[in-house]
This record gives sequence, C-alpha cells and structure tokens, in this order.
Amino acid sequence: MSVSAAIETDAGTRRDRPLIHPRWVRITHWINAVAMVVMIMSGWQIYNASPLFEFDFPRSITLGGWLAGALLWHFAAMWVLAINGLIYLALGIAGGRFRRKLIPIRIGDVFGTVREALTFRLSHDDLTRYNAVQKLMYVVVILAGVVVVLSGISIWKPVQLSWLTALFGGYDAARYVHFFAMATIVGFLVVHVLLALLVPKSLRAMITGR
Repeated sequence: MSVSAAIETDAGTRRDRPLIHPRWVRITHWINAVAMVVMIMSGWQIYNASPLFEFDFPRSITLGGWLAGALLWHFAAMWVLAINGLIYLALGIAGGRFRRKLIPIRIGDVFGTVREALTFRLSHDDLTRYNAVQKLMYVVVILAGVVVVLSGISIWKPVQLSWLTALFGGYDAARYVHFFAMATIVGFLVVHVLLALLVPKSLRAMITGR
C-alpha cells in the first residue's frame, strides 16, 4: 500500500469512528483537571494551617510550602477553574450536550447499573452514551464544583460578600461546606481515574475525541 493510500485509509477510519467529545469539551476538561488538582493540593496546605478535624494532610501531597504560598496557588487556580468552568457550562447548556448526555437520570437505572457493575456485567462498548451512574456522578461533580467555588469566595471575602457567606450559614459553616464539596470532587476524581485505567479507550477518546 502506498503512503498516500495509507493516509487516506487512516483518515477514512477516523471519519468512520463517531465523535464522542468535541474539541471544546476536551480543552475545557483538561484545563479543569489541572486547575482542580492545583486547587486541591494547595487547599490541603491551607487546611493544615487551620484544621477543621483532628488530622492534617501529609506535606508531600500539598502545594505551596506554607500558607501564603498555598493561597497564591489556590487563588490563581480558582480563577482558571471559575472562568473555564463557566465556559464549559455555557457551551454544554447552549449546545444541548448536557441535555443529551445527562438527562434523564432515573433511580431505577442507577441501581440497575450498580448491580451490573457489581456482577461484572457492565458494558463499556458504547462510549457515546453515559450509563445512569455516570450521569449521576457528572451532575454531582458539576454541582460540587459550583458549590466549592461559591463557598470558597464566601470564605475569601466574608465581609464584602456577607450575603453569600450567610447563605452558607456563616463563615465557619462555609468552611465545612467548602471542605465537603472538595471531598466530593476528590472522590469523583479517584473513581474517574480508576475507570479511565480500567477502560483505556475512554481516556483515548478524551484525547483524540474519537
């Protein structure tokens, strides 16, 4: 086979594969991923300066080295996450992707998917469609992302945004909300990475789009 024929065959093969993730999804996904990891690691360092519970995060998994350094990293990543997240939400809603991919979510389907996963009968053949658990997880993590940004801003500016801080139940309560929203996102990331390792083609799709 000639080089030109091979290129044409490869191009035809790519066209035959359905587009799973358009370019804007892939770009915003990876920016969100990097920003979220930076926020989590720097957030753990900030937490260590004034713990809510009787434990600290190991220094090896924190970012910033000290409170001031962690705050700089945290705020920088916060703006990246907030702006990129707004772009992701706006395009997902305006283009109808969220409606097509995430709705509807039925409780019966969620339990059915969990049952299939526990009995090793869950199929990952069609990456163009999310199962019920995936839908639920994506909706939860999107909501957690909104809450983590808003609660973080309320902690950052409790006087200027007193109405927002009050919405979370006050400064101290907002810290707990922020922590548990972060914990939800961390839990999602752990499951998300494990699934990507178990189903490598899902990771490839988020890189190539197909």
